[in-house]
Amino acid sequence: MIEFLLNDETVRLEDFRADLTLLDYLREERRRTGTKEGCASGDCGACTVVLAEPAGPDRLRYRAVNSCITFLGAVHARQVLTVEDLADGDSLHPVQQAMVEHHASQCGFCTPGFVMSLFALYKRGAGASREDVATALAGNLCRCTGYRPIVEAGLAACARPAPDRFSANEADVASRLARIAPGTSAGGFHVPADLDEAARLLAAYPEARPFCGATDLALECTVRLESLPRLVWLGNVAELARIEVTAHALVIGAAARYSDCFESLVAEYPDLEEILLRLGSVPIRNQGSFGGNIANASPIGDMPPVLIALGAHVNVRRGERRRRVAVEEFFTGYRSTVLEPGEFIVSVEVPRARAGTTLVACKNSKRFDDDISTVMAAFAMNVEDGVLTEISAAFGGMAATPKRAVAVESAMRGRPLADAAVAGRAAVAVDFEPIDDVRASAAYRLAAAGGLVERACLEAAGRAPCRVSRHAS
Repeated sequence: MIEFLLNDETVRLEDFRADLTLLDYLREERRRTGTKEGCASGDCGACTVVLAEPAGPDRLRYRAVNSCITFLGAVHARQVLTVEDLADGDSLHPVQQAMVEHHASQCGFCTPGFVMSLFALYKRGAGASREDVATALAGNLCRCTGYRPIVEAGLAACARPAPDRFSANEADVASRLARIAPGTSAGGFHVPADLDEAARLLAAYPEARPFCGATDLALECTVRLESLPRLVWLGNVAELARIEVTAHALVIGAAARYSDCFESLVAEYPDLEEILLRLGSVPIRNQGSFGGNIANASPIGDMPPVLIALGAHVNVRRGERRRRVAVEEFFTGYRSTVLEPGEFIVSVEVPRARAGTTLVACKNSKRFDDDISTVMAAFAMNVEDGVLTEISAAFGGMAATPKRAVAVESAMRGRPLADAAVAGRAAVAVDFEPIDDVRASAAYRLAAAGGLVERACLEAAGRAPCRVSRHAS
């Protein structure tokens, strides 16, 4: 039986489809139709709701998520808040009131999603700049009003947030959530409470699909209309959410969400800030997990090329058997990996930054925010007296898998940076034979990848033009 709070109501469910989404439950079974159905893929934000989870004694953390790609069972031991919950009687929440006062709604279809994203920012309680508001709204689309009045509403409400009615109930809600057992099962949906239970469940049900955030997996249901009769949600396994800094590596649990590992990664590799800010939107980063971005084996995933270039490893487990695999060797083909049935990623070892090594990560996509990459590139480079003495390079979007660029490395190594850029650009076509698809032609991908090689050399020389990036607060 899964258990959660829908605002203040305790909900317990035993009989539901494993792949039922939170959006369908809210709209079809609870008639909470303020939460809209738009893209069904986490791109438009019309379905945005807020999940509250314990964050210490008497405290909650509020996260905006896309309910269209959130499986219902994955709200176990959480509080679900929708736009219907925000007003206090006849008094609108400050975020709602600001939307009214700044004329930030026309047709209203997208408005609930904007309100919920701003509500999550409001509950951060730290104030908000224009950049903060823009970042919070990067996953919400509006086709009527234009974003200026919506951003102004967000600034008015969130610049100096005051305690609201949720603040008064926070300790009670946190206590109620803490009393819910972390592990449970309901039909084909399983929630292991710890790592050993996760291993037992996946060994017992090797056909089950393990997941953490489901930002990719859920699309099999919502877009491809397939059925997922048995799921194992790893989001309540504390061991899988840990982030540990050792002498040699950042050890990031497979279930650690991108919003949680952002600071550790950027502290070690500052060049990753822009890449991480462009990895989906805030709701996607609040759900998407570090291990899931690897396990789904997407050829256009943002982090795998970075991990390959850095020489990262994954630790995997099946039952009691554990093994360590280089990320470079993890992918075996399009959407396929070395993982065996019942095997799952436990953690990822990201090597610590080494003195003298520069990491340059570049993403080419059709828009800055909330878009998957057309071409993704990462370069770990050592430069001495203007000569590229060592390089490890990897690309995404250029082959069936994220792939190391061995010919590019060989062509660039040992050359002055200017010569290395020319040689590396020419060698891209030796490493890759990309295909034409809806995102780009093969010729465009080759040209773009060559341009990223040149940009990496310019950045290593300190001569690259400014990047257009939005800094997190």
